[in-house]
Amino acid sequence: MPVKKVLIVDDSKTELMFLTDLLQKNGMTVKTAQDADEAFRRLTEEKPDLILMDVVMPGQNGFQLTRAINRTPEYTDIPIIICSSKNLETDRVWGLRQGARDYVTKPVDAAELLGKIKSLG
Repeated sequence: MPVKKVLIVDDSKTELMFLTDLLQKNGMTVKTAQDADEAFRRLTEEKPDLILMDVVMPGQNGFQLTRAINRTPEYTDIPIIICSSKNLETDRVWGLRQGARDYVTKPVDAAELLGKIKSLG
């Protein structure tokens, strides 16, 4: 099933604009959230096909939020790709252990991200 609806969780307006623009140009509908509380509100409004998750955010970080989403039965089937400036192998491994399907480092390479999204569909 191709990815049509994406929820981007990131506290950076610049990243939100870049990713939203990229995904919309590739035919996807985008919702955004800037923290964990807003992300859960968005999930209850409309279930996305994919979540792009930042790690460093105020309050609950992306690793914690990924784990929380994966432990919520109605959301366990939503794939999560972490998009983070944290580029150590330990960060990638930890992100995948929390339930993320994939991990992309910032600055996000558009072709790489779109390839990973297509491989989910």
